[in-house]
Amino acid sequence: MGKPTGFIEIHRKKHPTRPVGERLHDWREVYLPYATADLREQGARCMDCGVPFCHEGCPLGNLIPDWNDLVYRDLWRPAIDRLHATNNFPEFTGRLCPAPCEGSCVLGINDDPVTIKAVEVSIIDRAFQEGWVSPQPPTARTSKTVAVVGSGPAGLAAADQLNRAGHTVTVLEKSDRIGGLLRYGIPEFKMEKAVLDRRLALLEAEGVVFRTGVNVGIDLPVDRLRADYDAILLAAGAGQPRDLRVPGRDLEGIHFAMDYLTLQNRRNEGDTIPDVQFISAHDRHVIIIGGGDTGADCLGTAHRQGARSVTQLELMPIPPETRAANNPWPQWPHIFRVSPAHEEGGERLYSINTQHFSGDASGRVKALHAVKVAMIRTGGRVSFEPVHGSEFEIPAELVLLAMGFVGPERGPLVDDLVAGAGLTLTDRGNVWRDARWMTSVPGVFTAGDMQRGQSLIVWAIAEGRSAARGIDQFLMGESHLPAPLS
Repeated sequence: MGKPTGFIEIHRKKHPTRPVGERLHDWREVYLPYATADLREQGARCMDCGVPFCHEGCPLGNLIPDWNDLVYRDLWRPAIDRLHATNNFPEFTGRLCPAPCEGSCVLGINDDPVTIKAVEVSIIDRAFQEGWVSPQPPTARTSKTVAVVGSGPAGLAAADQLNRAGHTVTVLEKSDRIGGLLRYGIPEFKMEKAVLDRRLALLEAEGVVFRTGVNVGIDLPVDRLRADYDAILLAAGAGQPRDLRVPGRDLEGIHFAMDYLTLQNRRNEGDTIPDVQFISAHDRHVIIIGGGDTGADCLGTAHRQGARSVTQLELMPIPPETRAANNPWPQWPHIFRVSPAHEEGGERLYSINTQHFSGDASGRVKALHAVKVAMIRTGGRVSFEPVHGSEFEIPAELVLLAMGFVGPERGPLVDDLVAGAGLTLTDRGNVWRDARWMTSVPGVFTAGDMQRGQSLIVWAIAEGRSAARGIDQFLMGESHLPAPLS
């Protein structure tokens, strides 16, 4: 810690962003680079807290105080070494992670926490610019082969670790491009796909093999996969969206959020999407049901498509501005947040429950009918009771369902393993695994949302790393990869 009084003298500074009037007219990233002098000052706010709870808050166990101090002292090269020691893809987490580390920062007890996320992304971007990140293929290869099903953050992290251990790794992706939700779920304004492509090129240069357009269970039978590889990692995510079963749900113009985001991302990639297939918010009243990150992604996308109005509905009550008494540090702070997409416009309504949709003569949605609700706690249970006389309707020409995901998509991949090999699922429909990250099928492992359920990118990377160690131990009898999560 280079400046003992830094946290007293220096205040938190918000990550700079492009002006709203400028960024609404393109798909480039919202955030601007931090000025080096300002960033060094932010690193100096990291205090000598004795027990760095940011380690506890970060599933990866990132060495946050180390690289904060190194940035403050202008030692960028060792800073990227510290960062890469625990995180395969800091350029992803530095842009997309909600930063639970900041929620558990000791300084956050009575002040604004350290800008950990901004320091992280600045370190890795500087490292790429300086040429410090280059292919590092393994010095020797084992004779073992591993198939990774799914190319999201969990699958890519596991593939990277297993490749470093010398195994021959093939990543199988059912889409036409590698990246999973990083590719088609995350809007360009949150992470330009050049950032993803840069890392994928590095992994390929190190020996990881990518195969796209392979839907395991359909294009490639599961039995064939098990016969051809020494180990398999299931990391296909939790892509089954939560639906809204209310009258009028079948009207035209009501879509799952991920279908909407994927089509826009494909257009941004240069794909030709016919207008009849494209989902556009242009000149329409848009309703987004769901107040999480996916809802905010839809909000920013609708702004850029030229929506007439955008309203985001949330069932839960509006969060407080500061921590509530039942939400103490170092828990994740459940407080009111304003993302860059919210800064760009739109209205947010809380404590709202959708009752039904109504449509026009052509069968297209034209209005959403809703009611205000009160959250009632009875013991440990929560219910939402309609507020009498609070019914209302909102014009709705495009409705986007962004209410999260309920588990892995059921299809031949999962069903064939269940029926043919005895794959065990949890009560919630996720893939069960043991302490070694192995499923009930010998040699078949799982990681990320497929076994955990919908979660954060930082958890996906951490679990991919942990599963890689389990696979390495299974194949070799021991492993020198980092110890897994508990």
